[in-house]
Amino acid sequence: MGKLREILDLAQTRARDLERPYQGELTPREAFEIWQAAPGARIVDVRTRAEWDWVGRIPGAVEIEWNQYPGGVRNPNFLAELTRQVDPEALVMFVCRSGVRSIGAATVASENGYNNCYNVLEGFEGDKDANGHRNNVGGWRRAGLPWHQG
Repeated sequence: MGKLREILDLAQTRARDLERPYQGELTPREAFEIWQAAPGARIVDVRTRAEWDWVGRIPGAVEIEWNQYPGGVRNPNFLAELTRQVDPEALVMFVCRSGVRSIGAATVASENGYNNCYNVLEGFEGDKDANGHRNNVGGWRRAGLPWHQG
């Protein structure tokens, strides 16, 4: 349990430094370690259906769009879907493409009874490189963590 506590403490320090309203900020590798080690921990992938289908999926993650595709409109059922699929007492880690939409999802969840929310920094694909391409700088896939084509 020592390693798990160490990761969570570091994530909480990052969140305080960034003035986030939720528990913490995790790297993809840290999120995966927690997912493996903490009973009941959940990863919620908030990308769009198109991203899951065309870019790839995290096996075992709960998939709930933050913004709907097409159109990019906020999913009005996000919280209802989260409540239906994820226990509010669970440690919940939110991931998106680059770690931005997941900030919104973690914030909304924290404001609505989920007290153990974390954002996954870098997201699934990471930041764009100098040529404007993803999957070369950070992210779940670049870290070599489990994923599969849609």
